[in-house]
Amino acid sequence: MLSIVFSKVTMVLWLSSILLTPAQSHQRWLSAFHPPKDLAPKFTRNPQALLLASTDYGHVVHKTPWAVFEPCSVGDISSLINFSNSLPTPFTIATRGQGHSVLGQAMTRDGVVLNMTHLSNFKHGSGILVSCFPLGYCYADVGGEQMWINVLNATLKHELTPLSFTNYLYLSVGGTLSNAGINGRTFRFGPQISNVLELDVVTGKGEFVTCSPEKNSEVFYAVLGGLGQFGVITRARIPLAPAPTKVYRIHLLYNNFTTFSKDQEYLISFNERNDTNAADFIDGQLLLNNQSSLDLSFYPTSDQQRITSLVTQYGIIYVLEIVKYYDNNFEARAKQEVANLVKGLSFLPTFMFKRDASYEEFLDRLHALELLLTPQGLWDVPHPWLNMFVPSSRISDFNEGVFKDIILKQNISTGGCFVYPMNRNKWDDRMSAVIPEEDVFYSVDIFHSASGLDEVEKYQVQNQNILQFCKDADIKIKEYLAGNKTHQEWVEHFGLKWKLFEDRKAKFDPNKILSPGQGIFQ
Repeated sequence: MLSIVFSKVTMVLWLSSILLTPAQSHQRWLSAFHPPKDLAPKFTRNPQALLLASTDYGHVVHKTPWAVFEPCSVGDISSLINFSNSLPTPFTIATRGQGHSVLGQAMTRDGVVLNMTHLSNFKHGSGILVSCFPLGYCYADVGGEQMWINVLNATLKHELTPLSFTNYLYLSVGGTLSNAGINGRTFRFGPQISNVLELDVVTGKGEFVTCSPEKNSEVFYAVLGGLGQFGVITRARIPLAPAPTKVYRIHLLYNNFTTFSKDQEYLISFNERNDTNAADFIDGQLLLNNQSSLDLSFYPTSDQQRITSLVTQYGIIYVLEIVKYYDNNFEARAKQEVANLVKGLSFLPTFMFKRDASYEEFLDRLHALELLLTPQGLWDVPHPWLNMFVPSSRISDFNEGVFKDIILKQNISTGGCFVYPMNRNKWDDRMSAVIPEEDVFYSVDIFHSASGLDEVEKYQVQNQNILQFCKDADIKIKEYLAGNKTHQEWVEHFGLKWKLFEDRKAKFDPNKILSPGQGIFQ
């Protein structure tokens, strides 16, 4: 019976993993697969490497690979993929950057995890190279293994910056470009995948391809937002702009969601009109009465008690954040532009709070929180997150049915909830990423942190309740950072793009070896 279920090679590996020591198992693994001599030393079954590759930031899904591959060049990645494809039964390959996925997307069982961090230097990878040309045209060539914090630091040395970031910068370039890469600035410049000039990709057939909108464009559009299904991004050319030095942050509090969302959409409309008053960053956050502790660190100590009382009174308070970037010489003008924006808003009187920060401090603000929570054991815990794109036309229904009737009423202590709008015209529909079919849609992010398995299960049940509510109410959401779906659910997720996605898989990864952790084709 086992001979039917397992290939001969897989059977050898399975037996070796349970009967032999790690060193013997590693040797047996190499003997079974007969990798080329130049590749063999780059496979490891070191227990620590396997342990790291078998989990991720989510700590919800755990899968142990047969081995971890540590490339010393981009050519090694191509050789690894070619080697897999040469076998009668190819093994799967999961590309791992910083492992910040939450549902095992960068894992594989019975396959190989490709450890991209092993490339993170100029000798092995693409590094970070900033180039500028006449008339101020600048870009950075960045290795897919590099973290965005390193890209920021490298470009700031030239007083330059990428246009689009995620809220957390300790993520790999290839990882975020395989998803989308969003934050409160996406309404202005689109996601990170809309801010790429050129890519180097090793496809699922082992082919090294340099691509752009003009050259090998099908590969280019496939891998951007492609969830790692079509190739490994080894280099990205990112456009740069002059970097501001400071940011001006304002928080406005609301007790009415309709007013809150109306004001958010009003604010992003300035960008569509190219109005100089336009904000640079728009975000929204929920302060919930059932949060174990409210993060009020942004607010003056003298105001924290009255904010807490407001949350207790209404159950939910909605926080609108406006951020304006500026240079040191233009502080007064930036603050006047924000004042002009605020005049048209309907927030709760006397609940406006202001703060200045450096540009780098603002972009890296979540790392400061990480440094605070890690010693307390509150960062490296299970994260059963739920991230969604919700069409603007149904966002009020979502508030009533999810924020109020599920999250608040179930009274499970929750982490942060964030909600902010984006413009569809800043996304390129030729890319693999899927978004709602409306001009304006919202990113809704429910960031749970669980203290144990019981809490994980509660949050997972709640997440399913939320998804089921959206389905029953015909709210056509699209999950972001999705995982753990059935094949039919993936087909529904991609909708009209499914046939294109399926065709791209057949063309660029016909043996379906890449990114098995997504569960789309396996």
